[in-house]
Parts: sequence; C-alpha cells; structure tokens
Amino acid sequence: MKSANSTVQIKFADLLFAFEFVSSAAPFENSAYINADTGEIFIISDALDEENDVPDDLDVSGKYIAVPDKQVLNLGSKLVFSFMAAELPDDYDTVAVFFRKRGAYSRFKNFLESRNMLEQWYAFEENATERALNRWCQEHDIRHLRPMHRAQCPSVSAPSPKR
Repeated sequence: MKSANSTVQIKFADLLFAFEFVSSAAPFENSAYINADTGEIFIISDALDEENDVPDDLDVSGKYIAVPDKQVLNLGSKLVFSFMAAELPDDYDTVAVFFRKRGAYSRFKNFLESRNMLEQWYAFEENATERALNRWCQEHDIRHLRPMHRAQCPSVSAPSPKR
C-alpha cells in the first residue's frame, strides 16, 4: 500500500487516454483505475474482455483510484457555456437551446463550424481538460510527466475487445 508521503507517477498521455475512454460512453459503462502503488492504469468496459489484466482486488482494495469522467470535472456542458460566454456571448442563448435535447454536441459543433470557431473550441476544451486533470492529480497525490502530443500511443493495460 502507498505510504502517506509517497506520490504515484504516471504519464499524462496515459491519464488522458483513460480519461477520454471513461468519458466516451454513458455513465458507468466505461471505467479506468490507477494503481496507487505502481501507477499502472486499468480500463474496464462491458464491451471489452474482462479477464484481460483486471486486478482481482480492484473492488476490495483501497489502492485503486477511479479516473473521473468529463462530468465529474465539469468539462461537459458547463465548459460549453463557459466558452460561449467568453468567445461568442451574443450566441449564448442560441447554443443553450441546443442543450435542451439530444444531439446537442453535434449541433454545437456544426454551429461553431459555421462561425469558423471550431478550432478555437478544441483548443479551449484541450486547455480546460489539461487544467482539470492537473488539479485532479494534485488532489490525489498523482504526479504526471508533462503533457505530450495526443498522437503518442498510451501504455495503459487495455483489455482486448470481445469477439
């Protein structure tokens, strides 16, 4: 078990991969855990082969830290509205209507594309995600290696898809 003064170290690219994996599905469909002793990251999903490298003590040990999703870190619709308030305040109400029904993000991105603001949104979202993950790491005594280019391959323990 991790001592009170030790800090686990992980690669930021691995954390980002796990975060995006957890955030990519409906709540509780995908999950990821960091071993607080080793820094190894495990991802779990009903769509993946559960027998592949998932620790037996995951549910009973206190040594695993659940990786949050976008909603936990306030990076969902709250982030959209922060962006709109800062970048396109005159269109805030238009976008707010999008988020009253399904398909909001698709409509939001189409709207941004029509305003030539889609790249600004992606940069805003990436920056906010990095800041939120940095804060989360500090709160959980996790030290990460500085962010790398997103195209680099993560080295998390990813189970194979079910066949």
